[in-house]
Amino acid sequence: MRAGASALGIVSIWMAAAPAQAAIIGTCTINVQTNGTLSPNPTINVFGSTQAGGSAASVSVTTSSLLCSILNLLDCYGLSAPAPVNFLSAPSGGDANVTFASTYTVDSVTYGGSTITRVSNGTRIIPVNLTATKSTGIFPAGTYQAQVVFRCE
Repeated sequence: MRAGASALGIVSIWMAAAPAQAAIIGTCTINVQTNGTLSPNPTINVFGSTQAGGSAASVSVTTSSLLCSILNLLDCYGLSAPAPVNFLSAPSGGDANVTFASTYTVDSVTYGGSTITRVSNGTRIIPVNLTATKSTGIFPAGTYQAQVVFRCE
């Protein structure tokens, strides 16, 4: 943790994996590789994993379907990482007037968190970024936690 961020506390991105619900018989395995860290901007109204000192969370996704292999389908599973609607935990006033935005990157292309990206069989390491923006005021000092649920459907 950087000394400048200590006055604000620690902000973490916690990843949660949702079970695969694919119509095509197969599996989609999601493993959290690393949790991310949100850092404040200089005016303390934005926390983001892309801010200086922040870091993206990372998941490993392995998709496998015999039917997709046999039919040589390229779009068997849909991936997404929608932004949360609030922090898991925040100091008093920390959740007020906050909007969240998430992105994730698959095969060198970055998508908005709610965008469903179709993928074929295989294993990918996927970085996930989160930004929390306070429309009025600044984030109060304290510890914050946020969770992005990564989906494979």
